[in-house]
Amino acid sequence: MKAFLILEDGTVFKGQSIGAKKEIISEIVFNTSMTGYLEVLTDPSYAGQAVVMTYPLIGNYGITPDMESKRPWPDGYIVRELSRIPSNFRSQGSIQDFLQKHDIPGIAGIDTRALTKILREKGTMNGMITTNENYRMEEILPKLKEYVTGNVVDKATCKEISVLPGKGRKVALLDLGAKNNIAKSLNKRGCEVTIYPAHTPAREILESKPEGIMLSNGPGDPKECQDIINEIKILYESDVPIFAICLGHQLMALANGADTHKMKYGHRGGNHPVKDLATGRVYISSQNHGYVVDTEHMDKNVAVPAFVNVNDKTNEGLSYVGKKIFTVQFHPEACPGPQDSSYLFDRFMEMMGGAK
Repeated sequence: MKAFLILEDGTVFKGQSIGAKKEIISEIVFNTSMTGYLEVLTDPSYAGQAVVMTYPLIGNYGITPDMESKRPWPDGYIVRELSRIPSNFRSQGSIQDFLQKHDIPGIAGIDTRALTKILREKGTMNGMITTNENYRMEEILPKLKEYVTGNVVDKATCKEISVLPGKGRKVALLDLGAKNNIAKSLNKRGCEVTIYPAHTPAREILESKPEGIMLSNGPGDPKECQDIINEIKILYESDVPIFAICLGHQLMALANGADTHKMKYGHRGGNHPVKDLATGRVYISSQNHGYVVDTEHMDKNVAVPAFVNVNDKTNEGLSYVGKKIFTVQFHPEACPGPQDSSYLFDRFMEMMGGAK
């Protein structure tokens, strides 16, 4: 069946329908990872977005047990070529069946390089995936311009408290749309990880007497999370060591008077170089974000830049003055992506007093 991707600037791509046969409007973003498409699909940070995979062949090793959450999150999926016959001893099915099962529409057979160039040159924009050959552009374009992702953290967070047992340090993980490997990375270091829904009051978390607090990644505009920001202010005032990733990094900055802004097209993929300003060493990182912290107006008595993006010089991390708090914009837990910066979990362990 024919399918069409219509961008809000009027550009139309024609391809073949994959996945569910339904029409969606979403924010169109691209990911440059060469592998790990299943981890990308199941990353809650993609809630409210449709993902373009820049690598030309997707699905060749099928659906494996490597999911970063219980379900896929993108509104739509856009690829150059979808593998028809997955080949992998771990494969449990095809991407086509996976998309259909989870009611996610997609489009294949389009020039994803040309689409990515448009998004890089003009910036991230909204789009529609449809199988309606008789679409009316004059009706669609106003709808595309009106679409906003809204507060998608409420959609992506867990609904109840859960515990990953461990005999070491007690860590509270605030789930803003967390990838599984954050909790696993802590649990692998012996930690007992208690996972809390995003709107859990700070008082409740602190009453459980955690030895460390983790703020996770998540989707959407950080400024939509004002209630959560207010609770993070209370966590900041405590003496409990805090490590924050991605959206958690942005919310901690907003809680301390910094500002954030939407990037032209964001960082999404497993090949982004970041520089540790303390050592001068560069790490290749996994990233997935469309917003960034503005550090120019941040009080240097509160926090100082700790990491910077080598390509565009945007902020990639902060170290908080006089506090056992550090935050990063990238993903040290990776999945998919390089494990270069996984040592940051060891730094967090040291802040809590080391492994028990």
